[in-house]
Amino acid sequence: MAEVLNAEVADPEAVDPEALGDYDLVGFGSGIYYNKVHPRLSGLVGRLPRVDQVAAFTFFTSGAADIPRVGFSEPLSRQLTSKGFTVLDSFCCRGLYTIGPFRFIGGVNKGRPNEADLDRAAGFALRLREHVTGSQTPPD
Repeated sequence: MAEVLNAEVADPEAVDPEALGDYDLVGFGSGIYYNKVHPRLSGLVGRLPRVDQVAAFTFFTSGAADIPRVGFSEPLSRQLTSKGFTVLDSFCCRGLYTIGPFRFIGGVNKGRPNEADLDRAAGFALRLREHVTGSQTPPD
């Protein structure tokens, strides 16, 4: 995604919350742990100031699919919207799952995200870029 969007990637602790309002598009991503985003990401979102309609997206890896009955993307989207972000879309793919008894067998979804997942993520990022900039070509 970062390559397609020509974006920088930062750990939550390295983000200057005040600077996020200067971007055209901001992504918020995490692995999912017990149906929640990582505490480092939720901490960042809690520190965010109100912005003026900055476009955003969310992305996740999870042992389970992000289906309506699980819905782990919705709480983060609501938090971001309450801060003034316009959440355009969310991307999710399977990730290594080692919770509970699965840790004894080395987890499930080994090798995920895989090339197909990364291709889907690139396509997702391309659609976001087209939405925000109206262009399919990467910015210089």
